[in-house]
Amino acid sequence: MALRTLKRMADGGIHDQLGGGFHRYAVDAIWLVPHFEQMLYDNALLARAYLAAWQVTGDEQWREVAEGILDYLLRELALEHGGFASAQDADTDGVEGLTFTWTPEQLRAVLSEEDAALAERTWGVTPDGNFEGATVLSLVAPPESDDERARLVLIRAHLLEARSERPQPALDDKALASWNGMALAALAEGARLCRRPDLLTAAERCAAFLLGPLSHPDGGLWRTHRAGRSQVPAFLDDYAQVATGLYELYLTTREHRYLAESHRLALLARERFGAPDGSFFDTAHDAEELVARPRELDDNPTPSGNSTLAGLLLRLGRTYGEPELERHAQAVVAQVGNLLARAPQGFGHLLGVCDALLAAPREAAVIGPADDPATGELAAALFAAYEPDLAIAFGDGEDDLGIPLLAGRALVSGRPAVYVCSGFVCAAPATDAHMVRTALLNANQT
Repeated sequence: MALRTLKRMADGGIHDQLGGGFHRYAVDAIWLVPHFEQMLYDNALLARAYLAAWQVTGDEQWREVAEGILDYLLRELALEHGGFASAQDADTDGVEGLTFTWTPEQLRAVLSEEDAALAERTWGVTPDGNFEGATVLSLVAPPESDDERARLVLIRAHLLEARSERPQPALDDKALASWNGMALAALAEGARLCRRPDLLTAAERCAAFLLGPLSHPDGGLWRTHRAGRSQVPAFLDDYAQVATGLYELYLTTREHRYLAESHRLALLARERFGAPDGSFFDTAHDAEELVARPRELDDNPTPSGNSTLAGLLLRLGRTYGEPELERHAQAVVAQVGNLLARAPQGFGHLLGVCDALLAAPREAAVIGPADDPATGELAAALFAAYEPDLAIAFGDGEDDLGIPLLAGRALVSGRPAVYVCSGFVCAAPATDAHMVRTALLNANQT
């Protein structure tokens, strides 16, 4: 069901077939005609969904879609300070879809007759169109040969360049902490799985923005930044998403400072937003007093601050050996109760937290010098599998960095190794990629 939905979305007009990003939603039942606004949070979340599909299936089509989304973020939404803009407007000069739709005449003004014919057939461009006399591009006829696939790569580039000369939709250039946290997580994961240094550079610049201009002198976060000014004390979802993004960046860079910042912000969020029952309010304890203090639990349209922080605390708790952090995840689930069964579509992210709580805890310690290619290859083997709940820590075998998961884990005959564990009880260390995959498989069967 998930793969069918991802396929239909990727082939439809809701997916910008030239630029790679996704529009906000479709106005029909077949993903064809979109509302043309493009949101940072939609694209950040979808990039991770398509990366997960690639991990699960090994099908390269999902990687291509994910990389297209991330390329869109870098091309259209990246800001000078390292953060990302919130959205592109739905209309251009007051006309919705003006930038994105095509007619046969417009194709022929850019392409040769032969290439224009291939583009028309591939994306369903007709004289009548499918949207106000023009055509929203969708994948109607997939390429039939390697030659057509190669030609379409060049055709896309030509059309995208020509489209860049058109009037463009306005940019909402405010940078929101929570949405930038989602972008950071997507870029970090994309850099890790696709081995793209440009994505890693963008992720590190985004992290520097979040830990710099968007951070308050007291160590907390601001919610929004625009025109050189940060303002509005951050809410729960800001802390949760930024801390999650930093955790993902740690997994990619293996630099302990990002894990430490993720842990610090997560604990600060617990302190500032914690409710007596162990879940979290949306506003901080020192925020303006409201008649009723809000506490959002449903994951719509983005994962709630509660479910996001619960999932992160679960992984941090298993990394640092702090079971009280895991109890917050249990408390958040308890707040929702039987609503999970009655309205599961409203709690997608929280259901993932439930899955992790019900499964046996699993951890992995990657031991080896950071600059040793063998360490990187072992880490890559670990990440090749879809293991969203695996708690991972990196060490050199000498300093445990105050992380219990690393304590007592050493190199094996001078070689880097991966220790796959359950509740800190570890299997024999794995020293090559095949052994890593076997250890993960065995851990999943226990």
